[in-house]
Amino acid sequence: MIKYLGSKRTLIPSILEQIEAVPDCRSVLDLFSGTSRVGHALKQRGYRVVANDHNRYAHALATCYVQADRDRLLSDVERLVDECNRIGPAPGWFTDTFCLQSRFIHPRNGGRIDAIREHLEGLDLEPELKSVMLVSLMEAADRVDSTTGVQMAYLKKWAARAMKDLELRIPDFLPRASHGKGEALCLDAAEAARQVQVDVAYLDPPYNQHSYLGNYHVWESLVQWDKPDVYGIACKRTDCKTRKSPFNRKREIRDALQHVIDSVNARAMVVSFSNEGYLPREELESMLANRGDVTVLEHDYKRYVGAQIGIHNHKGRKVGSVSHTRNKEFLFVVDQMAA
Repeated sequence: MIKYLGSKRTLIPSILEQIEAVPDCRSVLDLFSGTSRVGHALKQRGYRVVANDHNRYAHALATCYVQADRDRLLSDVERLVDECNRIGPAPGWFTDTFCLQSRFIHPRNGGRIDAIREHLEGLDLEPELKSVMLVSLMEAADRVDSTTGVQMAYLKKWAARAMKDLELRIPDFLPRASHGKGEALCLDAAEAARQVQVDVAYLDPPYNQHSYLGNYHVWESLVQWDKPDVYGIACKRTDCKTRKSPFNRKREIRDALQHVIDSVNARAMVVSFSNEGYLPREELESMLANRGDVTVLEHDYKRYVGAQIGIHNHKGRKVGSVSHTRNKEFLFVVDQMAA
């Protein structure tokens, strides 16, 4: 899977443990799915998973890792991956924008990304198959990028991995879960929460000023393939200025999250939140208490690699250090049946 700020890779065992403790749980809603790493782990355990995210790159990841079933699509994916790996470079919008105007990907690989993406767009693939192939291309590009893991900026010098050849691989997508086919949604979180009835809802909302669209705008443009106007040294999509989330605003996050919590249609909730978030632990615990008994677990973890290497200016020169390199992640477990 792609490198990702806020990835729950190290927390997955604890998240699964809390969900597995819910009696007769068969279905889970992953309301802010991101890379769908949690949804993928839940599907692997047999749960029927509904994954939701309002960004298109995240929806493609959810379609691949939650909705698409390996047993139905594998032969087509194998054929297309082999086909795409034989396509030569044809530099276009992606190369000009993300390899020449900026330096996220080496131009040699950028030309092949352009050619493969245009090829996939012309095939008129069914949505699930197209998403699996877009994820294959996204992950291939991620393996040869030149960033610290976010796309706010790129490295001053090419990363060693950026000089490797782009190679598509078959994503680690799964057979259909024993409790039913998964589903990927691309909705506002509160709307998805209202529409979907499940046994457990897992919430991992954005919690501070860092916008996932701004941090992963290259993948958003690669998936949408709308070749948007861009701005700034990072060549961000111009809609990064207008597609703002209330979860990234200190004055708005409480009301937005309360609205989502009130909209959830599930017997239990598990909520991830960081001590770097705009809401303190005590306030979030109070907000959740209206839905049932709340238990809070703490996990210590390293901050993302960009924070660990320090603060750099747009020319790549280090201009400062961060105050800390470790954070706490809270897991709030809400049992409505006990209330």
